[in-house]
Amino acid sequence: MKKIIKKVLTLLSVYYTYSVEYRAELIFWVLSGSLPIILMGIWIQAAQGGQFGLSPVDFGRYFITVFIIRQLTAVWVIWDFETEIVQGKLSPKLLQPLDPVWHHVARHISERFTRLMFTFVLVALFFILYPQAFWLPGLSRFLLFTLAAVLTFALRFTIQYTFAMFAFWTERASALENFWLLFYLFLSGLIAPLEVFPEPVRKIVMFTPFPYLIDFPASLLVGLPVDIGRGFWSMVGWILVFLGVNRLLWRVGLKRYSGMGA
Repeated sequence: MKKIIKKVLTLLSVYYTYSVEYRAELIFWVLSGSLPIILMGIWIQAAQGGQFGLSPVDFGRYFITVFIIRQLTAVWVIWDFETEIVQGKLSPKLLQPLDPVWHHVARHISERFTRLMFTFVLVALFFILYPQAFWLPGLSRFLLFTLAAVLTFALRFTIQYTFAMFAFWTERASALENFWLLFYLFLSGLIAPLEVFPEPVRKIVMFTPFPYLIDFPASLLVGLPVDIGRGFWSMVGWILVFLGVNRLLWRVGLKRYSGMGA
């Protein structure tokens, strides 16, 4: 156990150091995730003259929570893995007594800590400019949100890492992520809360993994009506589904990679 903890801490410290070296670049990455703040302004204006079932304050709280979730769950593993395959950088990692995925996991987790400060600054600025949206969620809701955010990151990472496995067969596996992004934008709750969707559409979407990437954790923190039990079980179920597919593609793809002389 001590050896495992030592390896984990070493990986996290190494990749945290890498992230700190590019703090200026990290600011731009944080700002690039500010689409929810832009959409928040649009929906607040629309809510003042429309009947959406949510007040302008509800929209404000929802989209600032979406911004936080996006910062906590940002994933880019498919582009890193694709580069490793194309440039042959995966080969040295295969010689290590550690699955290469843990390098990516450590890098993503370490990067969370480096961007937290910038995220807090932007959130604080939002509440200064829009104080009526400020609220303090109950402890139980905060804990549920924290658990949901962890599972959301795990689900998002597992999905994208599964798509990354296709880099063993094509040099543009990232095209799959770009295609997935089209559905992610509209069905995850990033563009609009699922609460404003027509009921038949919402029922169908709930059978996909998309709502659990943004809408479910955001609704938990804000206090919008959600089926908590179904939400968490669905997240765990989708993680297991994509994890199973991922391991299958990894074994088959690794044989192909080794067969090519790696």
